[in-house]
Amino acid sequence: MNKTVAHALIDNFLDHTPTWYKLTILAFLVLNPILLVTGGPFIAGWVLIVEFIFTLAMALKSYPLQPGGLLALEAVLIGMTTPATVYHEALNNFQVILLLIFMVAGIYFMKDLLLFLFTKILLGIRSKIWLGFLFCVMGAFLSAFLDALTVTAVIIAVALGFYNIYHRVASGKSSQASHDSTNDQEVQQLHREDLDNFRGFLRNLMMHGAVGTALGGVCTLVGEPQNLLIADKAGWEFMEFFFRMAPVTLPVFAIGLTTCLAVEKMRWFDYGYKLSEPVRHILINFETEQQKRRDSGDTARLIIQAIAGIWLIFALAFHLAEVGIIGLTVIVFITAFNGIIEEHQLGEAFKEALPFTALLVVFFAIVAVIQDQNLFSGIIGYVLSLEGSHQIAMFYLANGILSAISDNVFVATVYIQEVLRALEAGIISRDQFDLLAVAINTGTNIPSVATPNGQAAFLFLLTSSLAPVIRLSYGKMVWMALPYTLTMASIGLLATYFLLDPATSFLYETGLIQHHSLANPANQGGGVHH
Repeated sequence: MNKTVAHALIDNFLDHTPTWYKLTILAFLVLNPILLVTGGPFIAGWVLIVEFIFTLAMALKSYPLQPGGLLALEAVLIGMTTPATVYHEALNNFQVILLLIFMVAGIYFMKDLLLFLFTKILLGIRSKIWLGFLFCVMGAFLSAFLDALTVTAVIIAVALGFYNIYHRVASGKSSQASHDSTNDQEVQQLHREDLDNFRGFLRNLMMHGAVGTALGGVCTLVGEPQNLLIADKAGWEFMEFFFRMAPVTLPVFAIGLTTCLAVEKMRWFDYGYKLSEPVRHILINFETEQQKRRDSGDTARLIIQAIAGIWLIFALAFHLAEVGIIGLTVIVFITAFNGIIEEHQLGEAFKEALPFTALLVVFFAIVAVIQDQNLFSGIIGYVLSLEGSHQIAMFYLANGILSAISDNVFVATVYIQEVLRALEAGIISRDQFDLLAVAINTGTNIPSVATPNGQAAFLFLLTSSLAPVIRLSYGKMVWMALPYTLTMASIGLLATYFLLDPATSFLYETGLIQHHSLANPANQGGGVHH
């Protein structure tokens, strides 16, 4: 009996992960206290960071909350930081937590409208080049004001729905018959070539849309969680954040869209698949049937969601309230007018954001270790010893490389805290802090498209039920992201080196942004008050 229970305990530890991964995490947990005693807190702290980045890089083996959370919990237990410091870090970043809880849930209730828009685009535009371009643009625009994960989820839902429709027809099944779209054995020989081509077509659109979420997400305060975190420390509101990022984000946005057109035109990096006429005919017939079934109640729901979307953009642009509170107003308005009033219906909306919210607090625990043990002081000191554009470009590169192999929110959290400490210590000026904050934000958002590890939307797509059926593997995603990585990361680096400082001076002169009068941007309330 004891042996059976012991085996069950081992099997239940990080369930469904490979044995080597379980043993690695256990080895980390055993090693850390030994290193703390023998090597001291500095060495043990750096090893902890490497271990934590490993859990982020291995996110496909296990969601990082559990293994990373165990490492963070152990760090507190062995005295590398304290619960009070972890709580302080979480409290200082409460705006970001509110963003994840309420804004992501708010956008969940707008999915019908987003599905409607993407379906119209997919079936309404016959040119594959311009279709890919529009998917990229729509992903960028929606992610600038909404949530990249939700936008990606909508694109996945559209693609998976259409894939299932065609796969059923290609297998000779009626709409009422049960069907497994992951099994190709029943696909008729006549349709096999069209099915393979359709998979490539959907892979192309998914990648264009995912890259679009990165292009738009870097531009605005709500585009990515780390954006709000950085803006909170700097005291920037919505429009100021946009203008400060623009010298880097606008050139990157232009080159990203140009890359989209180029890879489709030249059919490079597995792009260039087109929607064949037999497949298009089947999908259009299905959508026509769906339109006939749409009643006045469905139309009314779409109208309410459109009104909520307009309000969301207006409220964010004029900073009528904190971002999370604006998200809460969207939840209240849509659910009140669309008849979603039961508790279990509301609960569905929060499932998507809460796991990442919990992971974010684990990030803050690791940041607390870094703060208490002064782990980054040497690196930050070296980079700050550089001058002018060299310093800004180095921050961009350092954040970009780390974000590509781990997670951009974690990297941004660490670096903005260290730069803030340098400002508080009088090592850098307020204007220098603002430029470095831009470099950190763009560095974590742009080069991180290189791998699924860096971008939450990419990882979400890779782990979705759509990825295996359209043959989108980790290696395939890295290969298809490569042209975007090379062009966007390079232009971002050049912009931070040559354009950021002079463009920021121009923004000061024109009054689009203002010098902040306080030396320390992070007061007890969170940000600078103008």
